Amino acid sequence: MQPQAVVFDIGNVLIEWQPERFYDRVIGPERRKAMFEAVDLHAMNDIVDMGGHFTETIYATAEQYPAWRDEIRMWHDRWIEMAAPAIPHSARLMRALQAKGVPVFSLTNFGIQSFDYAATHYPFMRDFDRQYISGHMQVIKPDPKIYEMLEGDCGVAPEALIFADDRQDNIDMAASRGWQVHLFDGPQGWADRLVKTGLLNKDEAA
Repeated sequence: MQPQAVVFDIGNVLIEWQPERFYDRVIGPERRKAMFEAVDLHAMNDIVDMGGHFTETIYATAEQYPAWRDEIRMWHDRWIEMAAPAIPHSARLMRALQAKGVPVFSLTNFGIQSFDYAATHYPFMRDFDRQYISGHMQVIKPDPKIYEMLEGDCGVAPEALIFADDRQDNIDMAASRGWQVHLFDGPQGWADRLVKTGLLNKDEAA
């Protein structure tokens, strides 16, 4: 069936999110690898994404690992450099869908304060018809609860949703609930999929 609403992940779909790339550039690959082996930075970030305070969570982690204190604090102090750059073609697809009256939702693992900060750099992040931000929901993908919460709120049947995310586990959970899904590996593939569904034509998806 043709989808009735489109759901976008944000990180690596609308804006790039590559902390390892940032640290490779700033402290070098060898030191970055050592830090990531010593400190579970992605678990720290999961706490933020589940509603933990952005500054307090990262600074507290930094104090637990004094050998890496300055580098860990960069996750906060230079965070916008990690969440960069935007993916302009994806933002155009979002606007093209809305211009045709297709509802567009976000479903994103994102902290409360970090989302607000990112939105000052990327205003389109506030332009969704409905926003489902894990920090406010206090649950992260791929926990089935976050999908259930979206389904219960949006008024669209699961099989009428199409969802783009860059992580296979997030896509698999959505598919298991009956959603149409697209594993995002670049905006052109996502554009082609939206054309295939009939939601956009080729010119609109360019």
